[in-house]
Amino acid sequence: MSDKDVLTGEHFIHGDAACAEGGLAAGCRFFAGYPITPATEVAERMARRLPQVGGVYIQMEDEIASMAAILGASWGGVKSMTSTSGPGFSLMMENIGLGMMTETPCVVVNIQRGGPSTGLPTLVGQADVMQARWGSHGDYGCIALAPCSPQECFDLTIHAFNLSEIYRQPVFVMADEVVAHMTERVVIPPREKIHIVGRKKPTGNPGDYLPFDSAGPLPAPMAVAGDGFHVHVTGLTHDERGYPVITDVVQERNVRHLVDKIRDNAHKIISVEETALEDADVVLIAYGCTARVARQVVEDLREKGLKVGLVRLITIWPFPSDLIRRLADRVKAFVVPEINYGQMAYEVERAAAGKAETVLFGVMGGSVHTPEEIEDLVMEYL
Repeated sequence: MSDKDVLTGEHFIHGDAACAEGGLAAGCRFFAGYPITPATEVAERMARRLPQVGGVYIQMEDEIASMAAILGASWGGVKSMTSTSGPGFSLMMENIGLGMMTETPCVVVNIQRGGPSTGLPTLVGQADVMQARWGSHGDYGCIALAPCSPQECFDLTIHAFNLSEIYRQPVFVMADEVVAHMTERVVIPPREKIHIVGRKKPTGNPGDYLPFDSAGPLPAPMAVAGDGFHVHVTGLTHDERGYPVITDVVQERNVRHLVDKIRDNAHKIISVEETALEDADVVLIAYGCTARVARQVVEDLREKGLKVGLVRLITIWPFPSDLIRRLADRVKAFVVPEINYGQMAYEVERAAAGKAETVLFGVMGGSVHTPEEIEDLVMEYL
């Protein structure tokens, strides 16, 4: 690695640029994408920076091809990444499913804007979070992270790459337009202080290698095409060698593995920020830019002696159901401000299981809640 790989120091940059620098710091050396507001700046930064570090940037003809390209690059042994926004994310879904089925590590950055369709290209939204979880057909486990600052855009992009290598699948960074276009200080540490997970490669006799062996708690090591290990990759239901076997028995094994590798390790993956929960009567659940407003609400109401807390979702998938269940046993209500008409609020409601009321405070996109608006709603449940 050269000094250009990691731009150590303090920078005043926006979230899109921070995502790009996080990818480079994680070892990303291939980016395929298609311009789309408000994620274009990620691609622009990568187009400039990748040639400086010996990487490759390709502008593809569309988002379908972009997703296919990063899957192929990953099987070629290169850490790969793309970025997009709502309409492009929709186009990527078929090949995201391919990445899940073929257990291909890569990172997809989705800078959310208002929808549906082309919606609000330049304004904020948070309505892609359920699409991240359920967007491609079939069953699989999902990992999605929600940064609330440019610093976290950097940090969580690195973390997304690490998770993608451990669990061998596409991982999503679900930022939003406000965070992506917000300019703040971002501290990039020296490269030796950045935790990087390398790809686990197979050892032993190449003839004995099973690229899709699901016997253990984690996916099998991943060979690089061309390194001498036999590799057969297909989106069809397949055996441990990767060859199609179209039976219910093999499908059962395939799908249980794709789901359980995330479900069984959720306690290792889930990350939240807990604020003032010890005696809270009302708990705010928020993520992304909305969490910044919610944090201010908690500070303001605590100064007034009111018992309000905050759970900030850093990991939106897997969802911290166990934490919500525990809190539901003793709080009056969960208030969920989000920039959609109800998505994560329904997950909170499911986990609370009727023990505490779940209150959605949704705005449809294009604007962010004000602290005063959230405070007025919280006061109704104190």
